[in-house]
Amino acid sequence: MEMQLPSSAATTARPKRRPRGLVNEIVEELSANIREGQLQLGDKLPTETEIMTRFDVSRTVVRESLSRLQASGLVETRHGIGTFVIEHREAGNFKIAAADFATVADVIAVLELRISLETESAGMAAQRRTSDNLTAMAAALQAFHDAIHADSDAVPPDFQFHMEIARATGNRHFADLMTYLGTMIIPRTRVNTPLSAPEGRLSYLLRVHGEHESIYNAILNQDAEAARAAMRTHLSNSRERLRKSQPTP
Repeated sequence: MEMQLPSSAATTARPKRRPRGLVNEIVEELSANIREGQLQLGDKLPTETEIMTRFDVSRTVVRESLSRLQASGLVETRHGIGTFVIEHREAGNFKIAAADFATVADVIAVLELRISLETESAGMAAQRRTSDNLTAMAAALQAFHDAIHADSDAVPPDFQFHMEIARATGNRHFADLMTYLGTMIIPRTRVNTPLSAPEGRLSYLLRVHGEHESIYNAILNQDAEAARAAMRTHLSNSRERLRKSQPTP
């Protein structure tokens, strides 16, 4: 059943806000609708156009909001059909909590875990990806590119891109592990790397986007070794950028 946003979500004239604030507002309101049962398990969320109209926001803001909801495990997007409320599964015993990201060294340690996990994930994705997988990856790439120019940290589409690669392996445990880890595995959620980057925010995020494109192209071409190399390079670059940001003793 497709649900309209509850009447409590009706908007009056809103003051102009920054895109990041708009994303948070939409995520918080839809999350509350789900928690309170106004949007129930299996319900289809309003379309992008309906949410754009309801909140008076751009499509980029809507897509980032939906990506963040999906990354949090509240909804899933079925390409060509819509976005649906799913059963929210707890992470169980394996979870990296916010307290585990107290220092830059902690973030680097998680990146090392990701290098070992996602390098192989990229290789398997290149061998097993379907046309639907490629469509989902391309959508995440486009959302990342749009977010760069919308004063966003681009964390949700960044996470979504890596999640779609995990799904393309055809092994649900890769995607489950990514879900358990959550968006905090993206270094920008813990360290403001775009602002600390010598080249500045825009150039930094464009460089990350270029690295993502290299991974995507290798998967598109079904070149497993190139996909592994591109993923290793991408995550290793993130690790080295963080290491260089630490003050020397």
